[in-house]
Amino acid sequence: MINGPVWSQKLREEIGKAVIGQDDVIERLLVALLANGHVLLEGMPGLAKTLLVKSLGTALGVQFERIQFTPDLLPSDVVGTMVFSPKDGVFAPHRGPIFANLVLADEINRAPAKVQSALLEAMQERQVTLGGTTHKLPAPFFVMATQNPVEQEGTYPLPEAQTDRFLFKLIVDYPSHDEESLMMSRWGQVTKQPALEAVSSGEELLQLRAAVDAVEVSQAVQDYILALVRATRELAKPIKGRPRHLSFGASPRASLALFQAGRALAWLRGLDYLPPSLVQEVAPDILRHRVGLTYEAEAEDISADTIVAQIVTQTSVPRE
Repeated sequence: MINGPVWSQKLREEIGKAVIGQDDVIERLLVALLANGHVLLEGMPGLAKTLLVKSLGTALGVQFERIQFTPDLLPSDVVGTMVFSPKDGVFAPHRGPIFANLVLADEINRAPAKVQSALLEAMQERQVTLGGTTHKLPAPFFVMATQNPVEQEGTYPLPEAQTDRFLFKLIVDYPSHDEESLMMSRWGQVTKQPALEAVSSGEELLQLRAAVDAVEVSQAVQDYILALVRATRELAKPIKGRPRHLSFGASPRASLALFQAGRALAWLRGLDYLPPSLVQEVAPDILRHRVGLTYEAEAEDISADTIVAQIVTQTSVPRE
């Protein structure tokens, strides 16, 4: 069976033909694939979020579908509906774009709550109900959503119940000077654009998860994961004389996410065990969208990343 660094390198090289930079984000996307988790990408317009997800689907060799979320989108536009056939006189299911291996929910916060909730069953149960009949989604199945952090007009903030179902919330930042210069050289040609090929497959990905499950996680590291997550809940408790910066802490999904994502990252790095340092590395991406900031924290310009960093610093680390 192929090892983690080799699999990671071949995918990153293929994606790199189209996407310049964003190495950390690409690695997190590969971790999400291995950990069977969904990803929320947040960043300013024009940072190649859509191109990144589409390139990942091409390099992985799976079916890719893009849904542009708009205020007039209906749930049936996502999951499908029942269509009457005059020839047979019966209703037959017409499957929506959610029936793909990799689904890009572009600008997910532009659709109302009814449409956003249509994704919940698919994301959590990996199935869709049409006309009273349950239809399994293909395996592997991932939802990767994008949202704009600054434009608020005509948007509907994601409810906590939905954001909690994303394994990662990744912040996509601007490229460096050299990366942006290379981007102009590569994408400046109107007639010649980078072409990507499939270097893996959905079947290979499903097989590789067995290797990820074989990564050892010691009891000390499991206790460390629980300590990090439970520390967020302690900060949310009102204590007299202490400023309260969190209105609620992370759910048990955060513990599972740290465990699963940490294993996947360890395998990608060529390790057969999970060290605490990798748990610390993925902690911000897993916890930033699972804690609620109070008005006091927002007034003091304290971010979720700042609080997570303080928790990581103050929590006792077991020996590797």
